[in-house]
Amino acid sequence: MNTLSQVYEDGTTFSHNIIPLDFESIDGVPESHLWSQSDESHQKIQTNNPRDSLIPVIDLSDPCAIDLIGQACKTWGMFQVINHGVPLELVKKVEFEARRLFALTTHEKRKVLRSPTGATGYGLPRISPFFAKCMWHEGFTIMGSCVDDAKVLWPHDYQRFCDTMDDYQNQMKLLAHKLLLLSLQTLDVTQEEINWATSTHGSNGALQLNSYPSCPNPSRTLGLAPHTDSLLLTILNQYGITGLEIFVEGLGWSPVSPIEGAFVVNVGDLLHIFSNAKFPVVYHRAMVNQSKHRISVAYFYGPPIESTLAPLSNYQDPCFRSLLVKEYIRLKATYNDKALSLIRI
Repeated sequence: MNTLSQVYEDGTTFSHNIIPLDFESIDGVPESHLWSQSDESHQKIQTNNPRDSLIPVIDLSDPCAIDLIGQACKTWGMFQVINHGVPLELVKKVEFEARRLFALTTHEKRKVLRSPTGATGYGLPRISPFFAKCMWHEGFTIMGSCVDDAKVLWPHDYQRFCDTMDDYQNQMKLLAHKLLLLSLQTLDVTQEEINWATSTHGSNGALQLNSYPSCPNPSRTLGLAPHTDSLLLTILNQYGITGLEIFVEGLGWSPVSPIEGAFVVNVGDLLHIFSNAKFPVVYHRAMVNQSKHRISVAYFYGPPIESTLAPLSNYQDPCFRSLLVKEYIRLKATYNDKALSLIRI
């Protein structure tokens, strides 16, 4: 077993309906998707201007970028990055192809439905089994090549989609490598540990295309329920439409306002463990709105799944026990947000 997709396929299966809602055929929100107003997932932040995001925006061309990234990782576990080097034309192509995919009929999209044990293709969020209510969401997951699914969706016009997603994954891997290297330089870390976290050889990535259709009752729905990400680092493009929110202790839920040309970067569970909890993981969710169909694209970057994950060796009091990367991914797939507590020392 040496790929991320194989780990997921060998993990927990969906125990209930795996098919996203047929958004074409409904006028209202079904009971299955109505969340309680009293649920903590719907608590709002109380500030004078909730439009003001708390998350720092960091220019990678700034001479102080290393210190700024380190401070953001230690304080928030999240930041936005500009002047990142990813071609704008490619970013736009990814959005176009994502919208082309989600604009297909429900019948067409279900031809590439993810199986109950599958890791890629069209389907619900992987966190769905942990919540009583369904999310106002449909997604498409890519790990490596997406050519098999693309050929089903567009038998005579699949290459453009594949080339775009391949190019984007390559750019995201390079950017993730750079951001990890910068962030780790602010910790007491050995060169061997830097090599483990930032080596592109054997590393694993996943690209997640998210669709949040316009919703007739957004105050009672969630696009994506609160969660943390599993791998080292996540790089997200919101494509200009507000929806991402983070949970801030003592304040509640705060929006992460989209910045033109910026990516949102957040610490995942593996980096939290690796940093010996110096970098916090942040609970985040996605909201929906009544007028706009929101698209977002997330890239998840992780180390070789057969490698050993452990807190930094230079810290005398490790917060977590060591284990294989694939073992943690299975724990997360089985226990969701309880996974970290199961390996805490």
